[in-house]
Amino acid sequence: MAINLQKGQRENINAPKFTVGLGWDINNTSTGTAFDLDASLFLLGENKKLVSDNHFIFYNNLESPDKAVIHTGDNLTGEGSGDDEQIKIDLTKIDPAVKEITVVVTIHEADARRQNFGQVRNSFIRIFNTDTNEEILKYELDEDFSIETAVEFGRIYNRNGEWKFEAVGAGQREGLEKFVAIYQ
Repeated sequence: MAINLQKGQRENINAPKFTVGLGWDINNTSTGTAFDLDASLFLLGENKKLVSDNHFIFYNNLESPDKAVIHTGDNLTGEGSGDDEQIKIDLTKIDPAVKEITVVVTIHEADARRQNFGQVRNSFIRIFNTDTNEEILKYELDEDFSIETAVEFGRIYNRNGEWKFEAVGAGQREGLEKFVAIYQ
């Protein structure tokens, strides 16, 4: 049975292979322009910086060099139920230099399209066992990010040899570029 997390809560993952599913819906009162939300992952070392530029996983770099993290592709509309984007993670293959995986969702061209996360609803991140499809945990964002264009949904980190997930839910208005600047 899946554990529903609250902001700041942490939970063990206890699965060597799992999938991160991200989902969202767009409010009907949007800007009239299509929304394109993008999931990105930053694979960080002990110093909280990218292990290398190739450890930034997003729609133009879909897999890590060790093939332990694979983004299944960019969903341009977010339509339909269930996960809008998925990232498969195999901890048995992960580079030992990777100590944390930060999961970020941003709105593509948010400023030009005059869009923000206040126009997005039913946002969630979930982790499920890739082999059994059993949901391990889920975190639903319930904050109103009325001016933010990027949200750190959560982080997966290694603590004493165990991989855990922390529900973060922190938004900012400077888009993906801000996260790249933080983690490079």
